[in-house]
Amino acid sequence: MTDQSNPISIVAIVLIVLTMNSRLTTSQEVENESEFEYVMGSSKGPDKWGKLHKEWDACYNGEMQSPIDLLNKRVEVVHKYGKIKRNYTASNATLKNRGHDIMLQWKGDAGALKINGTAYKLQQCHWHSPSEHTINGKRFDLELHLVHQASDHSATNKIAVVGVMYNIGRPDPFLAEVLGFQFQLEKYMWSIADSHEEVKVGVVDPRHIKMGGKWYYRYMGSLTVPPCTEGIDVISAFLHFQNSQVRSITKEQVQLLRTAVHDYAEANARPLQPENDREVHLIGPTTSLA
Repeated sequence: MTDQSNPISIVAIVLIVLTMNSRLTTSQEVENESEFEYVMGSSKGPDKWGKLHKEWDACYNGEMQSPIDLLNKRVEVVHKYGKIKRNYTASNATLKNRGHDIMLQWKGDAGALKINGTAYKLQQCHWHSPSEHTINGKRFDLELHLVHQASDHSATNKIAVVGVMYNIGRPDPFLAEVLGFQFQLEKYMWSIADSHEEVKVGVVDPRHIKMGGKWYYRYMGSLTVPPCTEGIDVISAFLHFQNSQVRSITKEQVQLLRTAVHDYAEANARPLQPENDREVHLIGPTTSLA
């Protein structure tokens, strides 16, 4: 990797699921929190996920599992991939407590993410605290995942997940909008605590989620919750400037997301998985990171 001494601030991670299974349900994240836990050592903890159900076997035996640590010395700089293009639009949304996280789901057409000519329609987003991916061993305070589904028939069962990293600091504008006074989401959060009911929150604009950055990492990975589907093209976009910053969020915003779910899921990040000599590419517009 070029110029490893310069600081790198991660902004987003994109996971493109290329499912090997003909049934779409096998590629989707499990929503029933009673099925698994994040507590290491428990009978349903991360180290046991792959043994709980036959269709979750990849969680235990998979060789391309996520998340991983994006270590600079493993990175190869390449330039053969294009930019990630977002064409989002405001749409009605609902909130749902899935037990292991809070999910904001768009019910109308919220636009799409376009990668290598394929459009992935935005479906929902949810939050992991602390972050699941790490950068050179550093874990962040929060990681937002935006989940997309391929819209063309030739890309059936493909999913793209954009992950945005946050550290404690100023309020995140999107969460301030969604968790703040505009939608009075604190009230909604508590109304859905320990329940699986969806609550309408009105129109939410995903364009207010800031990512930025022209550079991004790319590696083959998996979903980070059961069934841990593999064949995922993981892309992590970031800014590379001396004064660049990871997205920021307040302690109060993180706490609100944590306390609305069950106690065992207050920390809902899957442990790091073996890298298994996978290639990690760094993709950008020039041959130098300086």
